[in-house]
Amino acid sequence: MNINPIQLFDVESSTFTYLLTAPGSPDAVIVDPVDRHLERDLRHLERLGLKLAYVLETHAHADHVTSAGKLRELTGAKAAVPSGCGIAPAEMQLDDGDVLTFGNGETIEVLHTPGHTAGSMSYVWRGNVFTGDTLLIDGCGRTDFQSGSAGALYDSVTRKLFALPDATRIWPGHDYKGQSVSTIGWEKRHNSRLANRSRDAFIQLMGELNLPRPKLMDVAVPANQNLGLPHGV
Repeated sequence: MNINPIQLFDVESSTFTYLLTAPGSPDAVIVDPVDRHLERDLRHLERLGLKLAYVLETHAHADHVTSAGKLRELTGAKAAVPSGCGIAPAEMQLDDGDVLTFGNGETIEVLHTPGHTAGSMSYVWRGNVFTGDTLLIDGCGRTDFQSGSAGALYDSVTRKLFALPDATRIWPGHDYKGQSVSTIGWEKRHNSRLANRSRDAFIQLMGELNLPRPKLMDVAVPANQNLGLPHGV
């Protein structure tokens, strides 16, 4: 049975945060929380009577600071992060194929989907996949920093994400066009960067983007490698 996550949005960085709930249980999981929305997220948990089990990160973000460390302190949740992203303080370092469980047998499958960053992960839950910056709606994340690789991203999407059932719903880490959800089937047929494009052509395309450096990168990445907490905490 497909169950929608609760989708929350940060206008400043165009970041999506997700709350996953477990039917018949107060347990919940939050994916990619943003520091400036700590109080908002806590209010959602309180209003819905939820207890946070895990704080999940898809990668060490360059455009916003996470609230993972503060949420962990305030709720008792465990921080679960990609093992290849250098987020040392987290209780759980996730690898490809790992499975997280919460609630009454709810499972989240971990997929290592490098390319945007070397450690990027996607998470599969109940017919949904949370793709972070690996696969966006009608696009994909950039590959020109944080050990990014256009070839690795192409392989991650075409071999792992596009191998999921076509009806799997894609919940991206960002959107800049007012979109909120897509499906694997639609992206396979229509994604403007990846559909019907060879690996070599994709690498050439990504190499010619010449995108500006993220404004917060020098602040956000070190902070996020410490779960958004000041270093030394």
